Amino acid sequence: MELDVRQLRAFAALLAERSLTRAAGTLGVTQPALSKTLAGLRRHFADPLLVRVGHRMEPTAKALELEPAVHSVLDQLTSLRIRHTPFDPRTSARTFSFCVVDAGMVRLLPPLIRYLHEHAPRVGLRVLPVDVDGLEAALESGHLDFAMGSYPALSPKIRRQPLWSVTYVSLVRRRHRLAGRPSQRAFAAERHVLVSTSGTGHAHLKVERAIERVVPAANITCRVPTFLSAALLASETDAVVTVPKAMAEALARRLDLRLVVPPLKLPKIEVSQYWHERFHRDAGNRWIRELFADLLSGGPGRSTSARDGIGPRESQ
Repeated sequence: MELDVRQLRAFAALLAERSLTRAAGTLGVTQPALSKTLAGLRRHFADPLLVRVGHRMEPTAKALELEPAVHSVLDQLTSLRIRHTPFDPRTSARTFSFCVVDAGMVRLLPPLIRYLHEHAPRVGLRVLPVDVDGLEAALESGHLDFAMGSYPALSPKIRRQPLWSVTYVSLVRRRHRLAGRPSQRAFAAERHVLVSTSGTGHAHLKVERAIERVVPAANITCRVPTFLSAALLASETDAVVTVPKAMAEALARRLDLRLVVPPLKLPKIEVSQYWHERFHRDAGNRWIRELFADLLSGGPGRSTSARDGIGPRESQ
């Protein structure tokens, strides 16, 4: 049996994830299809390659011996594709996949889609849920072109480019009794809805913990996974929600909400975009990364770096 690229990518994902379920998600395939691929790899190498130990699949000595060669082949194939695949956003029909929390989507997607409609009408976008456990493997395999957020624990293999700093404000509905600059006691006495990112690895967890230190547990009535759902609850109830300032300003008018300055010290979150070293010089990947940075620095198409894929802002 001759090995193909699909099998090598599956092998690399399995070694990274140690789980059929997570590796299948990283590759965008079904678990039965990945099991069949693994069975073929086992036959080819006459070795189990990965064996179940508790809830994880651990590599055999043979698999660990093969791992550097598999990564080397995949890196060389990626390099060949990058060098010989031209990218023209005006004619490309490529779909870019990325993950971002909903606060980032509210800020980024409207100007991005407007720009694409005018300058890259066939380019598509696919926004995927954030899965920090599989994030690095998804970037390495190319299942994700890049990620946006605050994930300082990612390994040095993952390049990063700072984009903006996030500060937080609270939102209440227009007729809420809480004033614009309440005391900490008055703030803590209100009912709160928290956006919970526990387990995602996102730095928003620091903000969540800071609020928990001030607001009694009995006054936290609900925890939700997205900022948008929290803002919608604020518009329909007397709950106080604390969200990124740019998102709060975008939603306040639409949802008839008021901004309140929270009377506690909240950390500033540094948001970056992340991509794998393997795709650093991919023309399409670089173009979409630079377009994001360009849009977020002041407006679509204001610099040639976004259009031509050349920009000093990226980590080199």
